[in-house]
Amino acid sequence: MAETTHGTGGLTFDAKKRSWPNEANVFIALILIILIFEGLGAVFRDQSFLFDFNEARDGTILNMARIKIIILQVSIIGIIALGATQVIVSGGIDLSAGSVVGMTAMVTMSFAQTELVNGNPNPKALFGPAFMDLPALVPVLVGLLVGTGAGLVNGALVAYTRIPPFIATLGMMVAARGAAQWWTRGQPISFPTEGFAAIGDGMMPVVWFVGLAILFHFVLKYTVYGKHTYAIGSNEDAARMSGIKVARHKTLVYAIAGALAGFSAIVLASKNLTAQTGMGLMYELDAIAMAVIGGVSLAGGRGSIIGTVIGALIFGVIISGFTFLRLDAYYQEMVKGVIIVGAVVLDQWRQSRAALRG
Repeated sequence: MAETTHGTGGLTFDAKKRSWPNEANVFIALILIILIFEGLGAVFRDQSFLFDFNEARDGTILNMARIKIIILQVSIIGIIALGATQVIVSGGIDLSAGSVVGMTAMVTMSFAQTELVNGNPNPKALFGPAFMDLPALVPVLVGLLVGTGAGLVNGALVAYTRIPPFIATLGMMVAARGAAQWWTRGQPISFPTEGFAAIGDGMMPVVWFVGLAILFHFVLKYTVYGKHTYAIGSNEDAARMSGIKVARHKTLVYAIAGALAGFSAIVLASKNLTAQTGMGLMYELDAIAMAVIGGVSLAGGRGSIIGTVIGALIFGVIISGFTFLRLDAYYQEMVKGVIIVGAVVLDQWRQSRAALRG
């Protein structure tokens, strides 16, 4: 029986219209991609992609080394993707995240330097001894302030001047990259303190990514902030009429995205033990792609952190899979482009279908 009447109002429940979680579709896509690489590995390498049947280690048949690499290589960009998800859900876009990473990394590392390297004065020292050997909290706060400041500028431009987000964040992308180069005239900054280096050591980027993903999943799903973000992305005029302070909320969304980009820069600089002006190049596009692949609608109003995390894993599996098959890196970029376009086409098809069901 397809329909059942409930109550006296004549409302009906149609089992055919039950919504299938979009995250489930993305997860199925992840499994299919893994199976494809498993098949290709068996044919071309005579090896398994994610399993180790011959030498089970750590009490599991999974290839834990490769799984760790997959998760690790997407974690830093994944942190940016958490911010990109919120911006896109609110109906905006942020093209500046990668440049903000480069700028923030340079500024942060300049406050994270140690005074002595092997008993000699730091050859890469940017400031005097008073600004060296500082507690790790100092450069972290500086980095978060720089990232948040860039996000606030983006948000203010979008919310209060009505400049299209594409243009506002494109301007920040260029300006932030220029600021990164100006900070040291293009010279790298190295030799951080042990406390700062510990932030991105080993699998710590994964810990930060997972922790922040859990936090913002609950924030978007269960708080007023999340409900307002979805409302603005779905229908900005209706949200304004319902009493939501749209401009202020948009500014907050972009500020949070900037803070996440700043924190991503902190983790990246700590992991690499150096900061260079080219850091974060194209990260914003990968972050947007992770979100879109994860089911975040570019039209706004729909998407989730869970979907973005799965989208990040899809990216990681593809990159690791191509490396596993020993294919050149440029194939990865070509496939990324196809996946991004395909994800957008699929999103447009879903919207059209939903409109017809209306």
